[in-house]
Amino acid sequence: MNESNAKLPNFIGDEVYDSYETAQVVILPIPYEVTTTYRKGCERGPAELLDASYQLEYYDDELRCEPCFDLGIFTHPAIADTRQHPDLSPEMMLQETSSTVKKLLDDNKFVIALGGEHAITTGMVQGFLDFYDEPFTVVQIDAHADLRQTFEGSEHNHACVMRRIMDLGLPSLPVAIRCLCKEEADLIAAKNIPVVWAWDIHQNPHWIEAAIANIATEKVFLTIDLDGIDPSLIGGVGTPEPGGLDWFGTLKFLRRLFQQKTVVGCDVMELAPIAGNVVSEYTAAKLVYKLIGYWHEKNFREQW
Repeated sequence: MNESNAKLPNFIGDEVYDSYETAQVVILPIPYEVTTTYRKGCERGPAELLDASYQLEYYDDELRCEPCFDLGIFTHPAIADTRQHPDLSPEMMLQETSSTVKKLLDDNKFVIALGGEHAITTGMVQGFLDFYDEPFTVVQIDAHADLRQTFEGSEHNHACVMRRIMDLGLPSLPVAIRCLCKEEADLIAAKNIPVVWAWDIHQNPHWIEAAIANIATEKVFLTIDLDGIDPSLIGGVGTPEPGGLDWFGTLKFLRRLFQQKTVVGCDVMELAPIAGNVVSEYTAAKLVYKLIGYWHEKNFREQW
């Protein structure tokens, strides 16, 4: 597969493109889509997010710097691309994802993956597990619990991703959950999973402190299903659900998470662009740049 991997536009533009050897941040596009169950189109998400990123300003007014120039950003060729390989199995996708991520970590890169469907995250997390010799917490921003054992005949359906993370023996912190089935609700109760429910976020001004207090590990992997954010902000997702995080609440939580924990990597999943409306992909691109900025702030604070 590797010989036909596609090189997509560089995140935030060619002016800040850096070589793989010198870049500290790697953007990893994974345009894989097989199991989506409502709106299709998330295999187009990485390319359209990267296109939209050309419209971003380099300067971050919150952080008062230009993180892209300090860090160097390399956009990796796409992997597990169902636009090129429509018959790619979930098992092959997960293997390619985990092995690619492990190599990037071996090369000391901070990895942000762009999906594609949420099932990809199992491969992402496996790659981090293969690299680290200690447990970490998977922080999940999502509208849906994604804890089904199987869905539509597959244990690698996007609705099962956090069940697979549980199978890997890792703790999780689900944030902004507001849609689940009884099987998932029963599992949450039985396993005492510390869910941060969307309704609690909208009622509790101290939800961020309470949420982070439930993370027992120092290291964190962050997975963002964009439907975790309210569809009035990002409507171009596969399974929109009202009542999600607002923009500044999202940023406040993420900045606090990066400040108080060691975020080892991230993914941003399930962008399914709406034809003729660029709001979702632009907002998603800005969110990715904020993740880069918060990682920069945590790791290079002493240089400011």
